[in-house]
Amino acid sequence: MKPGPAPSFVRRTLFVGEWLQIGHIAARPATSECGEVESSDLNVLALPLAGLFAKHDGPRRQAIATPSHALLISAGKPYRLSFPGCIGDRCLALRLGSDALAHLAPEAMAGGGFDEARLAGHALLPPELMLARSRLWRDLASGEVDALEAEERGIALLGATLRAARGQRGAPRRSRSAGPLGRTRRVARTVEAICAEPQRKWTLGELAGLACLSPGHLAHVFRAEMGTSVYDFVLRSRLAGALDVVLDTDVGLTEIAIDAGFASHSHFTAKFRAFFGRTPQALRRGVGGAGVRELRRIVAARELAAA
Repeated sequence: MKPGPAPSFVRRTLFVGEWLQIGHIAARPATSECGEVESSDLNVLALPLAGLFAKHDGPRRQAIATPSHALLISAGKPYRLSFPGCIGDRCLALRLGSDALAHLAPEAMAGGGFDEARLAGHALLPPELMLARSRLWRDLASGEVDALEAEERGIALLGATLRAARGQRGAPRRSRSAGPLGRTRRVARTVEAICAEPQRKWTLGELAGLACLSPGHLAHVFRAEMGTSVYDFVLRSRLAGALDVVLDTDVGLTEIAIDAGFASHSHFTAKFRAFFGRTPQALRRGVGGAGVRELRRIVAARELAAA
């Protein structure tokens, strides 16, 4: 297949340390077709902040990355990128060498290199890691963090995400009723539609029609491919978009709620608190150092519990 026109990338380096580099990448695609074959000189943990993209690293192998996911890219291994629906994406990228990976996730190393097959190819992020990711991006972008804190928070986020990816390896079970590539493409159509309009009042029938599946079949293969239900993915998509607005603006919570697709301020607040463990208002109040320390405590506790 002939590659499509190359997307436009805007790359920004936010932090460079001995163990870790952190950057921000914004992609503006011209087509939804796969791009040229490429490879990275370092291992990359991609943490999308908005939009979506897909990584293709072999025949019938595709992983979709959204703000609910982390995606792993091994150094030196060829892959191609596509941007379903030409939505584009914004992504926080944590780049590191094999020495750092050997320290943080020794079981992921094979033959001296990173073997991403030993982890989930793309991991569904727990809510506290979505929070930690967005808070780290906000603080780095605004310059409200010094180098030592940036490195410590970045390594904690990396380690916790790798633990989540390791825990999800091999799960959920894959459906046998459709070929993997055909199933992935059908689910990708659904994910593309949701990411383009997360605020829309979707029905399972509408999304199943886009995927050319029955509603029951879509519910089954979507969970198998994405690691969550259709409804939970829609909810995650709405909350991920609302999270950036809560953190980075002073827009009123009622307006945020309606724009994100929630019925009311109270409905939005209840779902936000159930997912992230605090209300939007409390999160705004805790944007300073106390909030950062609390998020770091949560991430550290998750790492200890998983050890």
